[in-house]
Amino acid sequence: MFPPRRTIMVDLQTSFAGLSLQSPLIVGSSGLTRNINHAVAYAEAGAGAVILKSLFEEQIVMHTEHLIAKNDYPEANEYIASYVRTEAIEDYLKLIREAKERLSVPVIASINCSGAGGWTEFAERIAEAGADALEVNVMRLETELYVDPAAIEAYYLSIVTALAGKGLPLIVKLGRHHTCLPMLVDKLRAAGAAAVTLFNRSYQVDIDLTREQLIGGEVFSHEGDFTETLRFTGLIRGQVPGVGISSSSGVYTWEELTKALLAGADTVQMCTAVYKKGAEAISEALKGLRYWMMDHGYQSVSELRGRLSYATVPDPSLFERIQFMKYFGTRGQRD
Repeated sequence: MFPPRRTIMVDLQTSFAGLSLQSPLIVGSSGLTRNINHAVAYAEAGAGAVILKSLFEEQIVMHTEHLIAKNDYPEANEYIASYVRTEAIEDYLKLIREAKERLSVPVIASINCSGAGGWTEFAERIAEAGADALEVNVMRLETELYVDPAAIEAYYLSIVTALAGKGLPLIVKLGRHHTCLPMLVDKLRAAGAAAVTLFNRSYQVDIDLTREQLIGGEVFSHEGDFTETLRFTGLIRGQVPGVGISSSSGVYTWEELTKALLAGADTVQMCTAVYKKGAEAISEALKGLRYWMMDHGYQSVSELRGRLSYATVPDPSLFERIQFMKYFGTRGQRD
């Protein structure tokens, strides 16, 4: 895939959320990272860290409700809820411990929560199990007509405030549906977040035209998803320099990896490409990054990071532009 080049040493080591990584490429949280053998292969291929499969609060609640609905003894409901939660947490802590025993790179735990609740205790137990950091996914889609945007922001901040300071660097994984992401990220930083992940891929919907039914949409990301990831990586790096950034969604090759770093990402997460190509996707992306760095005279990732962020490009309005100018909108009709 890549032509031979003369040997030039380039340093891919980087830091993220207080962690030292062998490379800026991280394997994102997914079903793949629930398998420790897979995770070991990703680290051997050069991944800087592995984010374990998320523990979903919603899944625990749904399982609990299912068992309670089948239970004929209401007095046992509290016991059932406690048992399900305890089992889920213990299984996850076991996964963390095994990952720490076998992986030579940082292990990042992941939880998907709908509220602070008892997760503060869980964060402490994750730290005790040996995780190096915690990625918290608090993405939600607001659908109420009269919801207060300030209350939504306060909700995000309350979770970060509750979980920060529990012995682990906190990474907040966000969706892209926010009124002003740079402002929110800055407030999350002030509340104790060490870094943010941009972005989570939300559940997709589709319509089956044959059956005229609403169905689940495409699970995997598309290469075109990367454009918004790139835009907000550059914007937030330029406006909130004190927070770590992990770019995610639409990262398939060394090209997206390199572009995200130039825009200001500290790390870049890969998931769909690993599903499709396995550990080879990681090694190929890192090989391409090395070759590009050789060709452009860079010896370390720190030298190129953020060279094209919102704060450093000659025309930052390119990051802000969301509509085509009339010229581009009519050009195809004239040509």
